[in-house]
Formats: sequence, C-alpha cells, structure tokens
Amino acid sequence: MGKYSKLMRQILAAGSDRNISFHALCQLLTRLGFDEREKGSYHIFTRHGVEEIVNIQPSGDKAKAYQVRQVRSILVKYRLGESDVD
Repeated sequence: MGKYSKLMRQILAAGSDRNISFHALCQLLTRLGFDEREKGSYHIFTRHGVEEIVNIQPSGDKAKAYQVRQVRSILVKYRLGESDVD
C-alpha cells in the first residue's frame, strides 16, 4: 500500500482529522485530478464533474479538521479514489 492509499484510508476512516498533513492533502487532491490555484494562503481546488470547490489553508503544517471533513464528503459523494491513487 502506497503513501496516498494510506492517506485516503486515514481520511475516510475519520479517526484523526486534525493530524493530516496539509502538503500531503494538497498532493492527494492533485493526484485525484483536481486543478490547484493559490490565492494568498488559500489553495483552491477544482475538478471537472465536481460541483464543489475545495478551498483549504494550512494551520501550521497540518490541514484544518473541518476542511479534511469537507474533502472526505467529496471523496465519498463522487466516489473518488476507488482505483489506486499511488
């Protein structure tokens, strides 16, 4: 199991939303086909076929817990990452 598969499992398990690396979350979204643009400290992710816009910003070197929950709901709603992301 690769790095991003483990991260996906950690996000979907909802056990430690406050312990997700911001950088790793950005890389995961990029691997899932999201386009990234930055506006100040905000990282904005969009993807064709996904209505929601994912807007995240770091809290130190970690992602904010509520933003991890938003990413999880999008992963589940659109069934993203069902194939191997590594």
